[in-house]
Amino acid sequence: MNRESTAPARTGGGDANGGDNGAGPGRGGPTRAELRARYGDRLRWLVLVTLMLGSVSSIVSSTIVNVAIPDLSRHFSLGQERAQWVAASFMIAMTLSMLLTPWLLNRYGLRRTFIGTLILLGVGGLIGGMSPTFGVMLTMRAAEGIAAGIMQPLPSILIMRVFDESERGKAMSLFGFGVVLAPAVGPSVGGFLVETFGWRSIFFVVVPLTLIGLWMARRYMAVDSAMMGERKPLDWRGLTLAGLATVSLLNGLVELRHNMPAGLALAGFGVVMLASFVFWQLRAPDPLMDMRLYSYRQFAAGAIVAFIYGAGLYGSTYLLPVYMQMALAYTPSAAGIVLLPAGVALALTIAVAGRMTNRIPPHRLVSFGLMLLAGSFLLMATGSTATPYLLLVLYVVVGRIGLGCILPSLTLGSMRGIDFSLIAQGSSCISFLRQLGGAIGVSLAGVGLQWRLAEHGAVLGKGGDLVTQGARIQAFDETFLAVGVVIATAILAAWRIRARRVPAG
Repeated sequence: MNRESTAPARTGGGDANGGDNGAGPGRGGPTRAELRARYGDRLRWLVLVTLMLGSVSSIVSSTIVNVAIPDLSRHFSLGQERAQWVAASFMIAMTLSMLLTPWLLNRYGLRRTFIGTLILLGVGGLIGGMSPTFGVMLTMRAAEGIAAGIMQPLPSILIMRVFDESERGKAMSLFGFGVVLAPAVGPSVGGFLVETFGWRSIFFVVVPLTLIGLWMARRYMAVDSAMMGERKPLDWRGLTLAGLATVSLLNGLVELRHNMPAGLALAGFGVVMLASFVFWQLRAPDPLMDMRLYSYRQFAAGAIVAFIYGAGLYGSTYLLPVYMQMALAYTPSAAGIVLLPAGVALALTIAVAGRMTNRIPPHRLVSFGLMLLAGSFLLMATGSTATPYLLLVLYVVVGRIGLGCILPSLTLGSMRGIDFSLIAQGSSCISFLRQLGGAIGVSLAGVGLQWRLAEHGAVLGKGGDLVTQGARIQAFDETFLAVGVVIATAILAAWRIRARRVPAG
């Protein structure tokens, strides 16, 4: 296994600089040879930490806004349907842009791709915090989502291509330990910021993180590393079809609550576009998603798991802060801090689980993790005003322990045995499907919650008598129950991640 600082040698046409990417000795930064002479074998770990910081920045920008949705709704006079687009716009942009990562690496290399996405993320946060209208804020959320989507597959691609198989679990646990703290710290910090400085302050948090990431990228990433094979043209037709399918499906799901015929028509159009995307990927000379990946049973099963648990996880991440504030009447800071102990538990679990991937089959760890994650939501479905705050914290901790078992094992188990040339595509596809499930999960969670609120004659908001509050809690409980059941169904697919037995003789 090649151990270049940021990538193995290129396997296709073009030179080691990635063609005309503007790199070269003395042009814009250090070369691989200079960095390896300075840092030796430590360099790949330094690059991994740099990528980890970028991922932390993107995850913070994703999760920190959720705790401010009630304040945003009041400031911009938003209903539940429009308010959910604060999260959904980020998710849609993030999902689609993941498909661009292999192409960008081919064309610009790791260093320029990473730096470009950090700049976009920082600018999105800066302008988003100064947004005069809801439309400007949504645009900036989409810009942040594009940057986050491009960035998310990078660490997995680096780990699968640069680290030996015996080191991948350790590298994944190191990466995961840092990254999984972000979803916990983000809402906790966001809750205090909203109470102290208002909702605009939460957009600015990502700016200093991106500045540190830029400094580290310029210091530890080589200008002459492209990390991929020969440059290929972008599959614009595939990207357009994927975009139409995603936006139509999500809008159709939202529209079902208000106008069923229009919602069904939009969702149906989305399904047609999705089928067209798959058909085109089978024929395209340079597809965004190489369909050969699905000929590997473990990858196909891992893709299903990624989609289902993404839907449950992100749907619940949207629901939980709203539930704590609107149903149980906690302050934004209390709603945010409920995720902090869970984040610590998740970080510790993933550090241990990553090192166990060489001893315990991935399908067993993933299945066990899904059981805990589903159980957490089923426990949340029993919540009421009588449920102690610490017990709610414990319910969330159980789910995050389960997530810690899933994260390192799912990627490694799904990618085990696939052709080396498909690693970048595979990492991007797993991330894409997880985020697609997440985007759909956020929409379904919002629509499902609105449906259950209407069924119980309640509206989303603070205050009201005990009967009104009880109706809200019941609506949330039923929504959490549905999320738990959806995640439990992924266990069936997880069991198929196991490696095939080779017949004797």
